[in-house]
Amino acid sequence: MVRTFREFAKHTPALIGSIWIAVLIIVALLGSSIRPDPSQHANAQNLERALLSPGANWTDASGVQSIHWLGTDRYGRDVLSRLMAGSAISLGVGFTSVLIALFIGIMLGAWAGYRGGWVDAVISWWIQVVWTLPTLLMVLAITMAFGKGLWQVFLAIGLTMWVDVARIVRGQFLSLREMEYIQAAEGMGFSDARIMFRHMLPNALGPIVVIAAANFASAILIESGLSFLGYGAQIPTPSWGNVIQEHYHLITGRHAWLAIIPGLLIISVVLAFTFIGDGIREMQSR
Repeated sequence: MVRTFREFAKHTPALIGSIWIAVLIIVALLGSSIRPDPSQHANAQNLERALLSPGANWTDASGVQSIHWLGTDRYGRDVLSRLMAGSAISLGVGFTSVLIALFIGIMLGAWAGYRGGWVDAVISWWIQVVWTLPTLLMVLAITMAFGKGLWQVFLAIGLTMWVDVARIVRGQFLSLREMEYIQAAEGMGFSDARIMFRHMLPNALGPIVVIAAANFASAILIESGLSFLGYGAQIPTPSWGNVIQEHYHLITGRHAWLAIIPGLLIISVVLAFTFIGDGIREMQSR
């Protein structure tokens, strides 16, 4: 384990990305206890503080001072607090969606790769059908069918991202099933489930982790896009996507930072997961 961490740490971008994701996870878990605005959804409004610039120092009527590190929006809500609250939504969507995609993809890919024959043909055909459909279009169709909300987003993204996992797992299992230790396990009468998930799956985890990191980044992007379009997290629940949606019309004015900052945050998280995936991939190639 120590040697594995050292190998991973040699990839500087991956290490930086891991630290950044760890910081966001801590922020999401600690929730309102560490936010400047501890109210539910960081939705405390004070119109007197509307559109304060980043770093603005505000003194209220009772003489209490507060610093708005990322300024305030048009309703006087603290932008930093809303972005911190939104981290729980974005990371939660990514984590749940990836779990759904991993479960479906591993089950179908493992069964197709190990069993072969008509089972492989049918599952491969279904993978190709889903693969040809645009992901965002499928997500929009699912959310429109089940309605707007967070659990619909979890389900929609998870049901569209399993294809990549299934393709990777199928390819790995096709090569692993020819290994001698698998043939020996079959000769000893082990069940298919034991052979697939106890003996074959651990040897295919490397590529699965890489694709999971890429899917995590994709899930955050899709969730942000859905929230921007009004199909994801519903106001007043903050999401990085709906924070941008509320302020995108200011992008050409002097308050452009209200849309730029959450956009940069989304970019940073996507890059972080991309770097982590690259680091894992390079570690495996050594």
